[in-house]
Formats: sequence, structure tokens, C-alpha cells
Amino acid sequence: MAHSKNKPKLSKRQALREERKRREQRKRLFTILAIIGAAIIIIGLVLIPTIQTSRAPVGEFVQITPAVIPLAEGTAIGNPDSPIKVEVFEDFKCKACKSYSEVFEPQVIENHASKGEIYYVIYNYPFLDDQNPVKDSDRAAYASECAAEQNRFWDYHKLIYANLNFVPNEFSEKRLTAFAESLGLDMEAFSSCIDSTDVKTIINNNLARGSQMGVTGTPSVFVNGTDIKPGMVPTYEDIQAAIEQAKSNTSG
Repeated sequence: MAHSKNKPKLSKRQALREERKRREQRKRLFTILAIIGAAIIIIGLVLIPTIQTSRAPVGEFVQITPAVIPLAEGTAIGNPDSPIKVEVFEDFKCKACKSYSEVFEPQVIENHASKGEIYYVIYNYPFLDDQNPVKDSDRAAYASECAAEQNRFWDYHKLIYANLNFVPNEFSEKRLTAFAESLGLDMEAFSSCIDSTDVKTIINNNLARGSQMGVTGTPSVFVNGTDIKPGMVPTYEDIQAAIEQAKSNTSG
């Protein structure tokens, strides 16, 4: 006859300990699962816009007529030896920057920079997408710097603002590449530039320069190191007055 051995019964205290242990294990498991779930959601929020951007069609966009601007080189126009330097910090997703670049900047260029009276420099200062997984500001800034390498910054700058509609993913890599193609840029050089560390270094240097000068928003316009209209968009008249004042200071 086979003999069976009964398990010893747990004491009430031991049973409570075992139950408490099981509850703690379940709690740890739920915590781990919650952390994994949250991580998946965060990764999804970051990756989905990127995937959508990569698959999005280029679509139609506003074309521009390229222009020849005297004394234009890179992101600057004018005489680099001029005692009057006008520095402008812009973000391509900035509504005020679009207005400034389309209304007031052409007058500064035509009446002062292209005549060699001043040295006018644009610094890409992409910050509006810092808390956004969709990096339109960054991508547009990088692309414009790569156009600058082929001395076509000003055409590309105009083209970006002409197509700024303030919607996400409007400056996808495909679309920015299409912009470059429409201007007849060397596409092999443009593509290599976009992926290079050099262009990232330029942007990082711009951000550092802006921070050092006290930039808190865009556009910020400095004449000989002074922000001429802090927190506001300077008009052509504001810039002209600052230039005249700088002339008076340097001649005196």
C-alpha cells in the first residue's frame, strides 16, 4: 500500500508573510510593466512623426525666381571690413521672422548691405522645436546652411519662408531636398552636407553666440552688438536709425 505524505500546514503568521510576498511580487511586476508601457508610448511619440515624415510625399510648393545679390557670400551680405555689423538671429518656423525677412530685410539689403555700407549676417537660431519631436526648425536651418556652402543661402532662405505654413513636417528632408533641386544645387554635395557634423557645429556655434549675446527670441537684430529692439520686430526705419547712429559713433 502506497503511503502519501501530507504537507505541513503553514501557521497563520507564515501564511500572511507568503501572501504579503505574493502581493509585493505582483506590485513589482505591474510597476515594471507600467514602465515598459510608458517607454513604448514615448518611443512611439518620437518615432511616429519621423516615420510619417519619411513617407510623406513632397507635394507642390511655391517656387521663387533666384536673384543675384551683390556682395553676398554664405549667410552674409556686404563688406566684412565695415565698421558697422548687423547680426540677425532667425528661426525658420517663426512667424515674426517670416514677416521681417519679407518686409524689412530686403530694404536693409538693397539700401545698405549690397552697397558695402554694412556687413549683414544671418545666424540660424533654431529653438522653437526644442520640445517638439518634429524638428522642422532644425532641419530647415541645416538645409539652409548647406545651401550657403554653395553660396545659395539667400535663394534658399527666401524659398523656405515662401513655403512656411506653420504646419508640422512641412520641412521634411524630402521637401527640403526638393527645394534644393528646384534651385539647381549640387545634390550630392547638399546631401553630404546635411549628414555632416560640420553643419551641426555651425548651428551649435550660432546657438552659443546667440545665448552669449542675450537672444531670447527671434528675430533678434543687433547693430554693433546692441539689440536694437529687444522683444520686438524692428522695422526698416529702426535698423536704418541704428545704422546712422553707428556711423556717427565710428566717425566721431
